[in-house]
Amino acid sequence: MTQSPATPLPAAEERRRLREERSLTQADVAVRLGVSRATVRSWETGRANPRGRKREAYARLLTAGPARAGAEVSARQEDIGSELVGAGTRAAPARETRSDDLGKRSARTGGRSVRAGKRVTGARERIARDADSDLPDASLTPAQAFDALYAFCAPALVRQAYLLTGRRELARESVERAFQQAWYRWPEVAVDRDPAGWVRATAYEYALSPWHRLRPRYRHPEAPPAGADDRALLDVLLELPPVYRRTLLLYDGVGLGLPETAAETEASTPAAANRVLHAREAVAARLPELASPEALHWRLAELASAERLRAAKPRTVRWYGERRAQQWTRAAIAFTVLLIGVTALTLDTAPDHYEAPLSPPETIHGLPPRAAPGPLSAAELRLRARLRSQEVSGPERMIPEIR
Repeated sequence: MTQSPATPLPAAEERRRLREERSLTQADVAVRLGVSRATVRSWETGRANPRGRKREAYARLLTAGPARAGAEVSARQEDIGSELVGAGTRAAPARETRSDDLGKRSARTGGRSVRAGKRVTGARERIARDADSDLPDASLTPAQAFDALYAFCAPALVRQAYLLTGRRELARESVERAFQQAWYRWPEVAVDRDPAGWVRATAYEYALSPWHRLRPRYRHPEAPPAGADDRALLDVLLELPPVYRRTLLLYDGVGLGLPETAAETEASTPAAANRVLHAREAVAARLPELASPEALHWRLAELASAERLRAAKPRTVRWYGERRAQQWTRAAIAFTVLLIGVTALTLDTAPDHYEAPLSPPETIHGLPPRAAPGPLSAAELRLRARLRSQEVSGPERMIPEIR
């Protein structure tokens, strides 16, 4: 497969000026090219350069007039929808020119992805416009903003969680739990630079939690995909260590850049690169036809789109999230009341002064035995008779005698 020579780009210091001349923000460029604002910022500072189709589109956007740049929006949105595998404001990085056989193989899922891309275009542009301003959009209520984020991210996140776990029900549960957590912490998520990335990281953490092994319903495997190729690819993915599987999915499936992948997996950039290389080698050893990153990218997209995985309605997710928060709040209140009651009972029944402990009994040796009563002696008999003769009855017996 031959590649065309790289499209010339303006110098790094000229890119920002050309963008501002066309009254475009970094978010506008990111939406039109299907990348993140951080990627556009790195292009303008010269830290990185686009490649492949992104490079051509970026060059046309900078060199074309304002009218032509506005006319390219709808066509570029079609490309974004066809390449959409992962949710979030970060789209797939630059890819090399695809071969004809890969294009034919991905045509089955292309139409579905394009329709999904059209539905989320409005939400993506609104999120990108809001990201340029420090003030929230007053026209959207928190529930409406949450519903827009959910409609944009949830379908793709369910498919990603399925690739991570191989379980359909666990994939849906992971995404719902992540969005319930996002709704519970919406003031924090709403002002996050990448709310879709926040939800994605939470869903991945829940999906890959080792505690699911202890649940009875997850001790038995689910039915594999219908296609033999899909089953083989899913088996290879599930044999990878969880951290390798997650890194490969973020880099080759979702399409994040290597720094973004390393940051989301909480690893260094060299460590993330090594994980991607080892995961690719493991996949290529079992499936040689997927040795190319492009082929692996499209096969992951096909496998994720082959299963009919539907997420719940956003209103249902919000309701369950609020109910779960209420239950946890009530449980915390009940535990606090119980702790206060136990503390009060302890203080009431506890001794308020020191009591010396009783010494243990000891046997004393060497004392003479106590004599039993016996007959009185002559002297004792005379003393008793004398005492009896001097007894006085009546009150005078209490008056002492003066001698």
